[in-house]
Amino acid sequence: MLPTTVVDAHLHVWDLDRADYPWLGPQYGALHRTIDLSEVQPRMATAGVGRAILVQAADNAEDTTHMLQVAADHKEIAGVVGWVPLDQPDLAGSMLGELPSDVVGIRNLIHDRPDPDWILRAGVAAGLDLVSGAGLPFDYVAVLPRHLEHLPALRRRHPELRIVIDHLGKPPVGQADPQPWLPLISAAADLPEVYAKVSGLYPTNRDPHDWTPAHLRPILHHALELFGPQRLMFGSDWPISETAGGYDTVWQALRTVIGELSESEQDWIWHGTAATCYGIDP
Repeated sequence: MLPTTVVDAHLHVWDLDRADYPWLGPQYGALHRTIDLSEVQPRMATAGVGRAILVQAADNAEDTTHMLQVAADHKEIAGVVGWVPLDQPDLAGSMLGELPSDVVGIRNLIHDRPDPDWILRAGVAAGLDLVSGAGLPFDYVAVLPRHLEHLPALRRRHPELRIVIDHLGKPPVGQADPQPWLPLISAAADLPEVYAKVSGLYPTNRDPHDWTPAHLRPILHHALELFGPQRLMFGSDWPISETAGGYDTVWQALRTVIGELSESEQDWIWHGTAATCYGIDP
């Protein structure tokens, strides 16, 4: 049974006429175009998803401005995870001071940086201190094992910063061996104020359309044991999820697995954790 409101904590929109998205090329096929919220609204309504958080898709101010306009035009958008240049702390501080209250978090596309250790640079650390001081969580894109390895150091450097691991740190969905993800995510879960999104969980060793809830079940059970429901939140990762069957397919799979949990656990994952972490009204 679903709660009154489900919060999708990881949704994207982008406008190729308003912002530059260097990663988004022809290799993304049908996604290589402007993606508008109107495309997913009917599917959200059918699924019972009443609110969503828009997450940045480019390291530039224009993308954040676009998301804020979408949020202003659509009451179901509960907040925006935007961008400031963490490696330019003076500029980041100025931008943070001007961001509206609709911005509930900050993210940088660290996985697109040539340097996998970029997040540990001194200038970036100064930027993260500013994010922490602003009371905003930081969405952490941990694609490589090395990204997860950095989390203990980040926690030591920024003890007050709330960190949200996007897509559970990209676990090996559909693989029998959870290494090296399991020990790394376990170490991350031991850290205070570290959350994770149950999102973007697609198979890594098969056709991304060829998967079932059974592939997600062991990953979710690992995550639940490590983080507890109070630090896990649902996200669709739309429209990237179109490459794995689409919003409906991902929603039904996650609903099947999460629906096996207790009512209290479900409430946290469907909306409670997002509301607590991002400070939104679900």
